[in-house]
Amino acid sequence: MTRIRTDLSDCIGRTPLIHLREASRLTGCRILAKAEFLNPGGSIKDRTALGLILDAEKQGRLRPGTCIIEGTAGNTGIGLTLVGNSRGYRSLIYMPATQSRPKIDALRQAGAQVVLVPAVPYRDPGHYAHAARAKAEAMNAEQPGSAWFADQFDNIANSQWHEQTTGPEIWADTEGRIDGFVCAAGTGGTLAGVGRALKALNPAIRIGLADPAGSALAAWVHTGELQARGDSISEGIGSSRITANFQRAPVDMAWTIEDTESIPWIHRLLRDEGYGVGGSSGVNIAAAVAMATAMGPGHTIVTMLADPASRYPAKLFNPVFLRDRGLPVPVWLEQVEG
Repeated sequence: MTRIRTDLSDCIGRTPLIHLREASRLTGCRILAKAEFLNPGGSIKDRTALGLILDAEKQGRLRPGTCIIEGTAGNTGIGLTLVGNSRGYRSLIYMPATQSRPKIDALRQAGAQVVLVPAVPYRDPGHYAHAARAKAEAMNAEQPGSAWFADQFDNIANSQWHEQTTGPEIWADTEGRIDGFVCAAGTGGTLAGVGRALKALNPAIRIGLADPAGSALAAWVHTGELQARGDSISEGIGSSRITANFQRAPVDMAWTIEDTESIPWIHRLLRDEGYGVGGSSGVNIAAAVAMATAMGPGHTIVTMLADPASRYPAKLFNPVFLRDRGLPVPVWLEQVEG
């Protein structure tokens, strides 16, 4: 019998777990990925948005007439706006001006008010998260209860929702036959929530961090020091600080992934298997291969395909941009250019 979804919230999650053929063949492991780009807003951040909103409603912090305010690289803002639309809220989103145009356009098309701010380090008071918080505080000072700052980085309702939903989905889909889970961290909500859920079911499961170059999180796992080296074209992942959500992550292993490792996986996955995914997914696949190599053949590793390729055409599928960054351009993409 077909199950009729009652609203947008009921369409979020329960995404397919898919077998990554090439990564599995290369390593002799079974490498699987949750197809989070199939959520209605196009990313895993739909889950985060729903969890944050449900928690805020439960606490009475979000009610009719309240404006949702968040600082985001884009995907969480899209999720908050769409879920908010379905529940009668309007959204005000602060984001760095450097983020991809498709994400900015998607937010505006969904009806969010978008404020673009300079891309500055978190320590700068002009950082997008601080700007969003300050706006919410100013609105609430003028009219109490008029704004809710979602605070995806330090609101642990984020990781708690993944612990309640995403982790158990992975366990059920693999029938408990899983040896490792690895993914990147922006807020740390997915890594912490899924990691905690899986560890509770089987403490032997290894939890790994996939960290893009330019982020300090892998160094922190290895040395206890926040040290960053290099940079990456990936958006929405990596950090120079330990968030309240990331603090909850039971990380056993960590890898720093260069763009030269991750970008080819994005192109291979699209060309050879038909899945079009964004930059963070390439980081995740490269780290899943590293985890599988470290653990040896015969293991099952799960990761995330976080969002779609369509949000990054100017970077991931632009031969001129890739060459300027010293990144490999696949032959078929050169042919598209010609």
